[in-house]
Amino acid sequence: MTGRQKLVLALLLGAQFMIAVDFSILNVALPVVGAGLGFTLASLQWIATAFALAAAGFTLLFGRIADLVGRKRLFLVGMAVLGLSSALGGFAASPEMLLIARVLQGLATAAVTPAGLALLTTAFKEGPLRERALGLNGALMSAGFTAGAILGGLLTDLLSWRWAFLVNVPVAALVVALAPSVIADSRPMERPRLDVPGAVTVTGGLLLLVYGLTQAGESGWTNPATMAALVAGAVLLVGFWFVEKRSAAPLVPVRVMKRRGVVWGNVAGLVAFVTETSLVFLLTLYLQKVLGYSPLATGLAFGVLGVGTVLGGTLGGRVVGRFGARATIVGGGVVQAAATLSLVALGASGSWIWLLLAATFVGGVGNMLMIVGFMVAATSGLPDSEQGMATGLATMTQQVGITLGIPVMSAVVIARTAALGETGPAAVLSGVSLAVLVNAALVLAGALLAGTFLAPRRDGAGTGR
Repeated sequence: MTGRQKLVLALLLGAQFMIAVDFSILNVALPVVGAGLGFTLASLQWIATAFALAAAGFTLLFGRIADLVGRKRLFLVGMAVLGLSSALGGFAASPEMLLIARVLQGLATAAVTPAGLALLTTAFKEGPLRERALGLNGALMSAGFTAGAILGGLLTDLLSWRWAFLVNVPVAALVVALAPSVIADSRPMERPRLDVPGAVTVTGGLLLLVYGLTQAGESGWTNPATMAALVAGAVLLVGFWFVEKRSAAPLVPVRVMKRRGVVWGNVAGLVAFVTETSLVFLLTLYLQKVLGYSPLATGLAFGVLGVGTVLGGTLGGRVVGRFGARATIVGGGVVQAAATLSLVALGASGSWIWLLLAATFVGGVGNMLMIVGFMVAATSGLPDSEQGMATGLATMTQQVGITLGIPVMSAVVIARTAALGETGPAAVLSGVSLAVLVNAALVLAGALLAGTFLAPRRDGAGTGR
């Protein structure tokens, strides 16, 4: 890399790391935030849901807008909104004010993430440099999820939950100040029209799908509101396919949605994010409900997972360059599945923490290999003019995966404890063990599907057409 490329990489990775921290920094602090602003127990989940709805629902739309108005411009606007909304959240004096801040943070995330990734993929040509850059991006994003949990606990214990918001402000200001002179803009030679019907159907479908998933975690999968939202979301997303087939300027061309690299790369990415984020949730239940760990100690225990993901991301680009995306996804998935499966042996004794630490480290390496392979597969073979759309799809996969995992695994735990007729540590351990088994099976199935349907390596990316 040239010196300028390293500076561009540092700036874009710093922004993506900040976005990743935002996903998890409030998880540990939610009860304290609720008590400080007067949220009821039932409404507390909306602090996370408001962010997830906006972040997942508008990602694909903003990814395409980045192609239309310029990735650099959207990136800068998104970072500015993220800084201002974080300040609003830090000084919030009511639940309504905080929820507005969270929606704005989610919208900013939906703009910054695909625009930043598109700037990254266009700054580095397809091949070893791009694979290395995407590997580092994946490593820092995954590390950001872990760092967010640790940082949230530290800031809440030592200062105030408000610093979980305010810490973003100087970082956003620095990025906005430096990016104009460092990052080169990229956009298509000809500005295509925005596909309004496609934008309405896909955004509405994603909003309803994410809302249904979050409600499922709170009210159950058979709740009428949950089922209505999921069915309506599915109908709109199916409608999106037919709208795109007939559109003169589609939001996502059908030919792109038919590419094996895009389709099966995103399937592998969805599985990777569903399983790893939900595994953190399951192990949080185990550490706090079975072993009696504090929130801060729980966050620190996941530091080992963060080290594993950073290592996996650092190695990911080299592994893809040598073996191809398909082999990287399969190998990473098998490693993650084996590490996750070993967690079924966890018991009620504190000595089992060593198994947890070892398994999460190894699983973190495997998960990050899978994620790097997914990012390379999902963005390779497409021209620079479509990188915003491709990274928007990949980011949407990430957001939906993060949102989907916890309700699914929570439902498994709840069903198991209900069958046992108790909610004590032994019942929680049994529920967690069953959910961990399901988690490992999902990882293995996703890796094998990608291995079956992705084309074998023909060049550096190994994604096929």
